[in-house]
Amino acid sequence: MNSNYTKPRLVFLFLLFCLFYSAIIANLYRIQIKKHIFYANLAERQYSATVVTTPPRAPIFDRNGNYLALNKDSFAAFLLPKKCSNFDALREYLAQQFPQTLERLDSNRTSNFFYIKRKLSNEEIKNITKSGINDIKLLKEPHRFYPSAACASIIGLTDIDNKGILGLELHYDSLLSGQPTTYFLERDARLGHFYFKKETWQEGKSGQSITLTIDSALQFLVAEELKEILKQFEAKEGTVIVMDPQSGDILAMVSLPNFNPNNTEVLQIKQTKNKALSERYELGSVIKIFAALAALEEEVVSTDELIDCQNKKTTYIDGRKVNTVKAHGSIPFAEVIARSNNIGTATVVKRLDTKLYDHYVRLGFINKTNIPLPAEQQGFINHPTHWSKQSIFSLSYGYEIAITLLQLARAFCLIANNGTPVQPQLIKEPALRLPPSDHQQLYSQKSIDAIKDILEQTTTYGTARRTAIQGYRIMSKTGTANMLENGKYVPNKNLFTCAGIVQKGDYQRVIVAFVKESSQRRLFAATVAAPLFERVAEKVVIHDRII
Repeated sequence: MNSNYTKPRLVFLFLLFCLFYSAIIANLYRIQIKKHIFYANLAERQYSATVVTTPPRAPIFDRNGNYLALNKDSFAAFLLPKKCSNFDALREYLAQQFPQTLERLDSNRTSNFFYIKRKLSNEEIKNITKSGINDIKLLKEPHRFYPSAACASIIGLTDIDNKGILGLELHYDSLLSGQPTTYFLERDARLGHFYFKKETWQEGKSGQSITLTIDSALQFLVAEELKEILKQFEAKEGTVIVMDPQSGDILAMVSLPNFNPNNTEVLQIKQTKNKALSERYELGSVIKIFAALAALEEEVVSTDELIDCQNKKTTYIDGRKVNTVKAHGSIPFAEVIARSNNIGTATVVKRLDTKLYDHYVRLGFINKTNIPLPAEQQGFINHPTHWSKQSIFSLSYGYEIAITLLQLARAFCLIANNGTPVQPQLIKEPALRLPPSDHQQLYSQKSIDAIKDILEQTTTYGTARRTAIQGYRIMSKTGTANMLENGKYVPNKNLFTCAGIVQKGDYQRVIVAFVKESSQRRLFAATVAAPLFERVAEKVVIHDRII
């Protein structure tokens, strides 16, 4: 072999290997030094993963431990538009079974994931399974189920993703949902399911269940009675509240018409409202009992003082027209209230002047109850600075004052509780209950006893005779009010209210019964709301086994 020929070849090979190893070293430098962060992140994505697990939404119970809201598995149908194997067959099937979905799909052809429908019915699941369309997949996911439709306006709703959107589900959404747990995983990049390491990066928290003061059985019974009354009198709406005046616990709070929380495909927002606190009303003569309480407390009248009702249905006091349903002569003040005479009431309340406003404020007719439900209204009382000559009279029999039915129930609880205010409660757990009201007695025992006697007389021979139940002390008051439309009161559109106390020994319950706008004419609370009160009261004492 020629050495002159061999030496250049060796040099060439040496240089070639040097170049090759230089390229390797340069590449290693680029990977290990220059682009270290890029490849480290790439490796982390391949070999590690972050997994977030969400705890199940906590249930809601009634006071007896019965479910009012719980989780239930449902199925959703979905597809991956970019990976559809037979789009023509899929379109044909969707056109027949899910036409609205097909319209959405046409505008989402390039998406990676597409829901056909969630919360599928059993028939829809069977239909999809039998269709043989492999592009349609089924996914199991949790959703909320509500065993008691009568509690719908209290419990509320969750959306399709199980997030609270109405009622207690909305107010306590974060408490019921809990907090998700985040895990860091190191895995085999080729197998994908084999993990070398698992660390908890953020510890989650399970959702906290809530127990209400509501009795679901009583709620159902009350709803059935209200439903019958609305049907009987062809009325648009109705509400009933049942409370324990000692603890402030709301045992039942029904608003009709309501909605089916398990079928929200057709949902009217106005039917989701809890009318006991989301609407305020001028309630008419039921307010007279509080005007009487103010007059007695201020000692401008006594229960046996004879009041001249002028034996007229219409008269003028200080130049202002005052009407009443039935004419009476000179009768004791207690009878004025029991028989709901507007002329006699206006005559006495005139002595109070602006103190009437002060007492209405003291009774809580402006302040919200603050129970944990959205959209609670505060009350309205026409302030003395805006009074006309008519205002003092209107306020005495329930106009120029608009309150919620829950505020009315709270005021009757004050009477039942011997003049001490009560905080309405909707949650049973001590940690979530609202702070109790100040135990200071706002009204003297003498005035409270007198008002209780007047309420009992109203039941015995006055406008609330239909609320009487043999063997029980019933103290109630009715009110019929004209509705205000376009700035004018409409005589043929009325609100009917009956509120009162059911008592036997140490047992007490406060009940507010309300019916709005019957299509029938010439009706009064005595013939509409009073029978509803009586029927609810009977159900309550039987349910509570107070015999």
